[in-house]
Amino acid sequence: MHTLLLLTASGPLVVLTSHASPLDAVLLDKLAARGIRKFVAFEIPLDLAQQRYGGHFALVRNDLHESDDLRVLDFDGQRAFGLFRFDELGPPILHEGS
Repeated sequence: MHTLLLLTASGPLVVLTSHASPLDAVLLDKLAARGIRKFVAFEIPLDLAQQRYGGHFALVRNDLHESDDLRVLDFDGQRAFGLFRFDELGPPILHEGS
């Protein structure tokens, strides 16, 4: 399981996914289906996300199944930016889309 902070045209969001990379073709298709074609992604350490989101993290994580491998953990960009410092995140991964 991976936790990602995505900076998108419509604002930041935090997602949980079973995909190993934000550039995985299947994940890119799922994001595109949600209107997300261009983004900057930062991986959030799983234990850090779990600590900061607490019970909400567990609720979303337990609802993640093989057939539904992308869950939005947080769509409030202001909250996500408040919970995590940039020095706590992985390196930026850029995706231009098509």
